[in-house]
Amino acid sequence: MKLTPKQLDAWRVIPRLLILCYMFAFYESTQWFMGLDSPTNAQAGFISTIVGAGAAFFGLYVNSGNNNATK
Repeated sequence: MKLTPKQLDAWRVIPRLLILCYMFAFYESTQWFMGLDSPTNAQAGFISTIVGAGAAFFGLYVNSGNNNATK
């Protein structure tokens, strides 16, 4: 069976891989942050940026689907 670009697009492989990579980075960074004895403002800002980026990634993922939906 040959994988066509249309099938690859329908399965949304790339967006799903990006979300999985984000989930790994999110988990590892939050575990690191919670393990700190006394986090600084810079470290808290770093984690806030990672968490905030999740909203952008999720929005891009949700809106990357088929835009030809019937009404």
